[in-house]
Amino acid sequence: MVVSSTAGFGEALRKRRKKLGYTQAFLAEATGFSVSFISDLERGKSTAELGKALSLANLLGMDIVMQERELR
Repeated sequence: MVVSSTAGFGEALRKRRKKLGYTQAFLAEATGFSVSFISDLERGKSTAELGKALSLANLLGMDIVMQERELR
């Protein structure tokens, strides 16, 4: 999946969380992040902190891969 927006990133996290059967409350407890932060991230709020977002993706067993693409 190519993610090109905060909404796409949030959607990918939400789908993975649900696939694993985790609640936002469970992730909040496991990470120390607030439920509202996790909710904001899943809804694509662009002010979410990148470090926390990457940490949450890692906890969900997701890799973030960045690669160069041709500019148009």
